[in-house]
Amino acid sequence: MLISICFLIVMDEVWFYTLASVAIVSLISLVGVLALSIKENILRKVLIFFVSFSAGALLGDAFIHLLPEIVEEEGFGLEISLYILLGIMIFFVLEKLIYWRHCHILTGDDHIHTFTYMNLVGDGVHNFIDGMIIAGSFMVSVSLGIATTVAVILHEVPQEIGDFSVLIYGGFKKSKAIFYNLMAALAAVIGALIMLILSEELSRLPVFLVPFTAGGFIYIAGTDLIPELKKETKLSISVAQMLALFFGICIMLSLILFE
Repeated sequence: MLISICFLIVMDEVWFYTLASVAIVSLISLVGVLALSIKENILRKVLIFFVSFSAGALLGDAFIHLLPEIVEEEGFGLEISLYILLGIMIFFVLEKLIYWRHCHILTGDDHIHTFTYMNLVGDGVHNFIDGMIIAGSFMVSVSLGIATTVAVILHEVPQEIGDFSVLIYGGFKKSKAIFYNLMAALAAVIGALIMLILSEELSRLPVFLVPFTAGGFIYIAGTDLIPELKKETKLSISVAQMLALFFGICIMLSLILFE
């Protein structure tokens, strides 16, 4: 029976790609372990360029893949505009309510350690939404699902390094930090499964979820990532950041080749 179920899942293209994608995204939580082997001063320098790259990838996915896809399917009207705005607002409210902290740059001794559990809760909610987003994207098309997964991964790497560092600085032992971070990451699998299982009942959900996701990506890039880049005023580094951001957009543009 179990083998039959697994076979059916593999045979369904949407299920296969979705579960494979969220599994990869969940395993990204372990990237924090690699950060421990890198000297902090080097990690800070590398991360800021990864943040630039991630911002470009998120904006690229929103404007090159998500919005054109839904506009082609549904047209661009008031409904789509409201869903984009709702995505921006919901991400803002979540950030306020549960102290959703995207710690992309390693924090110091002045970090508020009592937010470690809130950081885990926020990360779990974030990953749950990511899982639904990835599943919803694959329900629209495989190419859109791949593009969205790549954007999520590029954003997850610096975020997970930051989240891992928050747990360590907050008093967690390395083994517990790895375990709890992985548990929060697996929420993406739960979100994806709910989306897939209820796909018939939620068949119209991608019409909401795709522009909602675009709004969320625009919010994350515009409020969490780009402000970090503005802190650096040295010309050479600023130029490198802009190039990294542009490269992130180009990567998302190149994914059109999958279509």
